[in-house]
Amino acid sequence: MLLLRKNIYKIFWVIVFVGIIAVLFRLTLLDLIFKPLIIPALLAAVMLRSENTRGRNKIILALVFSFLGDVFLQFENRGQYFFIAGLASFLVTHIFYIAYFYQIKQSGPSPAKNYPFIPVIIALYTFGLLYLLNPYLGELKIPVIIYACIISIMVYLGLCIPYKVGKITSRLFVTGAILFVVSDSLLAINKFYSSFSAAPVLIRLTYCVAQYFIVKGFIKKRY
Repeated sequence: MLLLRKNIYKIFWVIVFVGIIAVLFRLTLLDLIFKPLIIPALLAAVMLRSENTRGRNKIILALVFSFLGDVFLQFENRGQYFFIAGLASFLVTHIFYIAYFYQIKQSGPSPAKNYPFIPVIIALYTFGLLYLLNPYLGELKIPVIIYACIISIMVYLGLCIPYKVGKITSRLFVTGAILFVVSDSLLAINKFYSSFSAAPVLIRLTYCVAQYFIVKGFIKKRY
């Protein structure tokens, strides 16, 4: 167990690397095996490297629903219901991250306080992306709009986390939240607007780094 605890991050990055190779070279079977291992590795990191502190269950539940989302999205080519199930799973993931970020929101300097125009930027970005995608969403228009609003709240609350939890921790949370938005934006553009060859690798990489940073922030937090 001590050996696993010591090497869990290395195991995670090996899983990520093999998964990206599988995506890059379209090794479908290898991807089917390794993609569902991404989140369990991070769950193991939380279990092994953090204490049962306030908010731990929210992080664990966020990761559980992320795992479900990953599994559902692997089969989205078999029907729209799999994509909807994946979207719903990640929606719940972001709700748990919102609950966690809000829980540790305290007084003191934070990125959001230092740069008060941040909410405007987030709102403009969300509106611009939805405006771009709107003609192509069809029956998924309402679910995608709801999802976009929820993830916008998540990234804003990530930016509200004060520096006093630890500057490195704060940066990990902020970067993780922003990369999650980048990953979901790339996925949405690739699916609804215009597919591009680099999308699968970029989506996977930004998603994995986003989840890793949020988990690492939780493990390193100081409050």
